[in-house]
Formats: sequence, structure tokens, C-alpha cells
Amino acid sequence: MARVISFFLERHQFRILRICIGILFLWFGGLKFFPGLSPAEGLASTTIEILTFHLIPDWMIMPGLATMEFALGLLLVFSKEFKLTFWLLLFHMCCTILPLFILTDVTFKSFPFQLTMEGQYIVKNIVIISAAFVLLFQRKNNRIHN
Repeated sequence: MARVISFFLERHQFRILRICIGILFLWFGGLKFFPGLSPAEGLASTTIEILTFHLIPDWMIMPGLATMEFALGLLLVFSKEFKLTFWLLLFHMCCTILPLFILTDVTFKSFPFQLTMEGQYIVKNIVIISAAFVLLFQRKNNRIHN
């Protein structure tokens, strides 16, 4: 049985990783469609307001972000084209990391080491970014070897 599981995981490891990241985006994006359900709602809204110089109306921010995250989740789970998905994911992750620099009072209890829960929520995105690079380079290596 262990051999079967090992063989399955070895054969499908990258697909499983991509689908797991996609599920995170579907889940987190889906929560944002319903006001008050996402713990990141306030932080995300404030960040987007700052980044867009308050040009996007408040009522559009969460539905727009929810749609983007949910669409990214769908691409990760169902699309075989990863290059575009990778760049969208990287852009989104760069935007989500910005509060560490522009909202330090919200993301740190004591700068630069003691993170708040919001800061921890952001820092975990480093793992998602790393996984996205693994997936991107895995695709490139498969094309080279095939």
C-alpha cells in the first residue's frame, strides 16, 4: 500500500500542489464575496485604497478582489496553462505583501520581528510564492526533458 501511495504522490506531486494552492484561492476569494466573512477584508481594502490612491470606490474593492482571487483559484485547479497563471499569482502575491511595508502599524507588534496576526497571514504567502516558482520551473524542466 505504501508503494502505491508513494508512486501516486511522486507521479502527481505537482498537480496536487497546484490544486492545493488553487483551493486556497477559491476558499479565500469565495469568503470575500460575503461581507464580514474574510478575516483579511479590512487589511485588503485599506491596502487597495492606498495602492490605487482611493480611485476605486469602496463598494467595488471586495467584489473585485474576490473575483480576482476566485478566478486565480479556478485557473490553478483547472487550467493546464500555468505561465499566465504564474504571473497573475506573482502579481497578486506582491500586492498582498505590501502591507508589511506600508501598514507596519497593522502588521507588526514590534518592527521588524514581532508580527501581528495580520502580519503572519501575509508572511505565509512566501510559501505560496515558493510553490509557484517550483511549479513554473517544473513545467520548464518537463519541456526540456520531453
